[in-house]
Amino acid sequence: MLTLPRLFPPSPKPSLFSISSFSPPPPQIQSLSVSVTSVRCLSFRRTRLHIRSLSSNSNSNSGPAEDPSPPHRSLKIAIIGFGNYGQFLARTLVAQGHTILAHSRSDYSDLAQKVGISFYLNPHDLCEQHPEVILLCTSIISTKQVLKSLPLERLKRSTLFVDVLSVKEFAKNLLLDLLPPEFDIICSHPMFGPQSGKSGWNGLNFVYEKVRIGDEDSRVLRAEDFLAIFEREGCRMVEMSCQEHDKLAAGSQFITHTVGRILEMLNLESTPINTKGYEALLDLVENTCGDSFDLYYGLFLYNKSALEMLQKLDLAFDALRKQLFGDLHDVVRRQLFENPQKLQESDPNGASLASSLNTMRSEEASQLYEYRGHISDSVNGNSKLKIAIVGFGNFGQFLAKTIVRQGHRVLAYSRTDYSDVAQKLGIPFFTDADDLCEEHPEVILLCTSILSTENVLRSLPLQRLKRSTLFVDVLSVKEFPQNLFVQNLPLDFDILCTHPMFGPESGKHGWRGLPFLFDKVRVGSDEIRLSRCNAFLDIFAREGCRMVEMSCAEHDRYAAGSQFITHTVGRVLEKLKLEATPINTKGYETLLNLVKNTAGDSFDLYYGLFMYNKNAMEQLERLDLAFESLRKQLFGSLHGVLRKQLFRNAEKLEVMTEKPVPNASEPATSSDRECWKLLN
Repeated sequence: MLTLPRLFPPSPKPSLFSISSFSPPPPQIQSLSVSVTSVRCLSFRRTRLHIRSLSSNSNSNSGPAEDPSPPHRSLKIAIIGFGNYGQFLARTLVAQGHTILAHSRSDYSDLAQKVGISFYLNPHDLCEQHPEVILLCTSIISTKQVLKSLPLERLKRSTLFVDVLSVKEFAKNLLLDLLPPEFDIICSHPMFGPQSGKSGWNGLNFVYEKVRIGDEDSRVLRAEDFLAIFEREGCRMVEMSCQEHDKLAAGSQFITHTVGRILEMLNLESTPINTKGYEALLDLVENTCGDSFDLYYGLFLYNKSALEMLQKLDLAFDALRKQLFGDLHDVVRRQLFENPQKLQESDPNGASLASSLNTMRSEEASQLYEYRGHISDSVNGNSKLKIAIVGFGNFGQFLAKTIVRQGHRVLAYSRTDYSDVAQKLGIPFFTDADDLCEEHPEVILLCTSILSTENVLRSLPLQRLKRSTLFVDVLSVKEFPQNLFVQNLPLDFDILCTHPMFGPESGKHGWRGLPFLFDKVRVGSDEIRLSRCNAFLDIFAREGCRMVEMSCAEHDRYAAGSQFITHTVGRVLEKLKLEATPINTKGYETLLNLVKNTAGDSFDLYYGLFMYNKNAMEQLERLDLAFESLRKQLFGSLHGVLRKQLFRNAEKLEVMTEKPVPNASEPATSSDRECWKLLN
């Protein structure tokens, strides 16, 4: 069983109860928890935020910037904690010519020898080498224990101690408490790791605070020489107080790790129809879950702002669910009260209500998908189609630009007047559906919203079209339009259900490599109709799309686990009003981009993904269960730590009560003061 240290060190630490919304503990618990909550005043020096980078004027894609200042001298640096992260930093330190020593509880002597590092199993042997810098690369949870185990008396009295923990107030207080006053202290946080920094550190954030540096020139220069290690590699150097770091990190780093771990519990997998947003989530899971749970738990336990962010995330998710189910309730209510007679006639027991929401769900087995560069070699490059775009909003206009560029004749119709936009593209615009249909387009391309598709389809004068017209949709759900077309279109009409897995934002630089899904639901067997269908698909194949043929049922199953989850996470995070910080990590920037991309779509689109994909509800429930499981894991560990503290304090109280009460006129010792705190 994992043994954890005290909830907070004895020096000024935030109270567990003061940072949460929990009700105060009963009096008997309060008396035992005073040693946890008591705080010694410590004046934090608020450092003005200062950002510098040697590569600020260079190309961001270039390697580490060259330092124009005189070369810094080589340092003798002892890395304490030579695990994955210690080894990661050591490679760069050695490459820069510094002398590196290493100590760890595990024996890494073979690995250290390969990179030219002296390894010490005994900390006494290490400290007797008098390193100039002690670089603590331990886990958050083990740092206090490791620091207490070091024979500080064997070090030079002016040694510089540096930590690289992901929480800073805890590290700062710990170093101030346990180190003699003559030791220098820098609290730092490289906002990257072996995964995000594997291609170099250029442009990545390095946060630091000079907590305590002696006035002598040699000590000031030594601190600068250490910081120059990261500046030389092109890091963006950010000087800020530990308190400010933790406040920003709770809203960025902790949220990033939380989202990553929730998604890990869903066992997300790559699909044949990945969107860019979904691939970003898969990368996030890979990056965050490569770290141990101890690291994540440390971010939660030792950052007093983390609990507040966890509660905000919970409230945001709850608000989104209420919004979804509130709209769903309105739909059901309208079904019940607007068509009560029809409902009663069709099914006196009301059983048809569920089927009306999931109109004729397809039971056919999903077909195998396949990839093709071009749909058909038989498509004549000179064959141009007459395509009527119904729904000439943002997405309709987006598709029209490419279709026109390829030489096809495009007509447009929409309830809103887009005649000016259409004219600029050289497209005839119709405000009357009868006029449009009398032009006898070969293809009707429905670019309507999910929620309006049924009404729009029913409003079209189908009798004015040629009997063999091809109907195509581009909705983000597929079983719904498939069933809608089959029910409402005459048997003479062909049906092609498609989903371009991109939009104006993700496809603004071209469609090459982006997936385009399609299902030939009903296409006549004669050569002309087959050729017309292939000619339409070839529009997307010519642009380099990855063509994926797949049944509508299979699409919706994949999309619920990818597209719907992506939009859900994006909308939950949007409610947190996340903002860029001076210490963004790559993972956090992924979340910010996700919010930007998903929040740009209307809520109707997201609601349509939920309402018209029968798999979406299951995915929403899985996401809820994953979040609940993570919370239980965090608070279960927290409860264990608190329980140990309570019983340890109870034993201490019992011993202290046996001591005589000190005379008020006598000076009180520190143990006397603690005793009085526990008793009162």
